[in-house]
Amino acid sequence: MKEADLYPPLKTFLEAQGYEVKAEIGACDIMAVRGEEPPVIVEMKLSFSLALVLQGVQRQALFDTVYLAVPVPKKGWPARYKDIVSLCQRLSLGLLAVDPGAGVEAHLDPGPYLPRRNTARAGRLLREFQRRVGDPNQGGTTGVKRMTAYRQDALRCLAALAAGPLKGADVAHRAGVARATDLMRADHYGWFERVALGIYGLSPKGRTALADHVGEIGRLGLAREITGEST
Repeated sequence: MKEADLYPPLKTFLEAQGYEVKAEIGACDIMAVRGEEPPVIVEMKLSFSLALVLQGVQRQALFDTVYLAVPVPKKGWPARYKDIVSLCQRLSLGLLAVDPGAGVEAHLDPGPYLPRRNTARAGRLLREFQRRVGDPNQGGTTGVKRMTAYRQDALRCLAALAAGPLKGADVAHRAGVARATDLMRADHYGWFERVALGIYGLSPKGRTALADHVGEIGRLGLAREITGEST
């Protein structure tokens, strides 16, 4: 397919809505005018790309109604289709999908966009920031386990149980983790085991984790719980 193959179906699509359509007006791939209404601009590319987005943004310096047009992918829209639509929406750009054999589908019309804040998720992120001790992760890394506030709480519980099983309430007091009992019951990392009603100890995996995370436990100020040193 060539970029020029997108023009006939786009022209037909716009003319069916009463527009007069002309190609290559200045730097604009397509300009469509209907009566006294503001012009509609369409920029075409064979795939959705940053270059196409930048073209659309440049045309917005001239006209308000700008569409980006790409062919319908042969293997379906990419996994980030929702992100593509969201980006266009935030930039007030329209999005047209062209199938030369079947016509054009408008996925999004241009218009003002006011993002709705996800206050619940923002609150969770802020709480994570406030509860996490230090800055244990390296920014920009991938494929590595992250040290979260929840994981730090689990390490506190590990340290509290280093000397032997305890009641959940005692772990909460010693570790300073109010949710210790729920955390150990959920056992997300496989570190804990219930040895009796309301009493928890370390699983074999937990003892391995205790040795593997000595440095982080030390940064949390709990090395003495493992070594048995007095305060």
